[in-house]
Amino acid sequence: MKDLTIQLTSESRVSKVDFHNLPFGKIITDHMFEIDYDGTKWVNPRITPVEKMSIHPMNMALHYGQSIFEGMKASRSKDGTPLLFRPEMHAVRMNASARRMCMPEIPEDIFVEALHAIVGIDQEWIPKIEGSALYIRPFMFATDEMIGVKASDTYKFMIICLPVGPYYPKPIKLLVESQYIRAAKGGVGEAKAAGNYAAALYPSKLAREQGYDQVLWLDAVHHKYAQEVGTMNIFFVFKDEVVTPATSGTILKGITRASTIEILKGNGLNVSEREISIDEIYSKYQAGELLEVFGTGTAALIANVEEIKYEDHIMHLDSSNWQLSTSIKNEINGMRFGTIEDKRGWTVPVKEIAVTA
Repeated sequence: MKDLTIQLTSESRVSKVDFHNLPFGKIITDHMFEIDYDGTKWVNPRITPVEKMSIHPMNMALHYGQSIFEGMKASRSKDGTPLLFRPEMHAVRMNASARRMCMPEIPEDIFVEALHAIVGIDQEWIPKIEGSALYIRPFMFATDEMIGVKASDTYKFMIICLPVGPYYPKPIKLLVESQYIRAAKGGVGEAKAAGNYAAALYPSKLAREQGYDQVLWLDAVHHKYAQEVGTMNIFFVFKDEVVTPATSGTILKGITRASTIEILKGNGLNVSEREISIDEIYSKYQAGELLEVFGTGTAALIANVEEIKYEDHIMHLDSSNWQLSTSIKNEINGMRFGTIEDKRGWTVPVKEIAVTA
């Protein structure tokens, strides 16, 4: 971006951060990226110190929900090089969300160049502690100032970064949700839209009150087919097959999900993307054929499931069987931290830009 302007903070806050104690999503780095859509084109790209934003009370995103986001991470290789993981796939998914939410697409070159710029400037915020990373949050929202049910003409795209520890530091418990739904075909379940997460908050609260970490959603029509977890895609490992629900318009097309499928197939495993009912899962569990259940996502990476409650049935997963999920986690982390060779070209070294201040 030739017209990118950069204003650096007068004093970094990084020295005040305890990187051994990083609550997820509560600490932000020094800078943020912004660019505005004026109704016809993207203008005024800039990196500035993080500050509070002024929002008009008639801001259309607040009233009609045109707000989307991405989640990704930057890590540091063993030689200190900042690395991004499959940034181009996040650009593609961001634009898929934008199309569904009637928002302008952000050119992929702007998206990727902005990532390199902001991470390069704030690279000292990338934790050096195993299991931690720099979480990157690109997001876009409507900025028209009016009350009226229509798509906004103007928008803002931003990127902020947050140093984080592990999202799930221990195995999780899931409650199968048979009353509430996350998404229906023809809806916006496949988009990474803010409203999807708002709709999930109440059922997730009820699950936590019963001692469970997250909800395992079922389909909206039959209330029988597994969909995804509130924060991740889901995989079921049987003796002769690895199954993950097919993305058919109601399930987010996870980047870690796609990477996991590619690794599994590359290792010769039988991987199926298909409908899978909760009854089939429970039947396989009773027969001793359900070996592992794990979630995949940018924040969680690989999260092992130790218990699933379905109506009056409880499925306990034996941690001694978690070899496959552990190997996937080790391979992805190995690429992200440069400890193993990245033969797939998924990790991208951050291209630092010349900054004059």
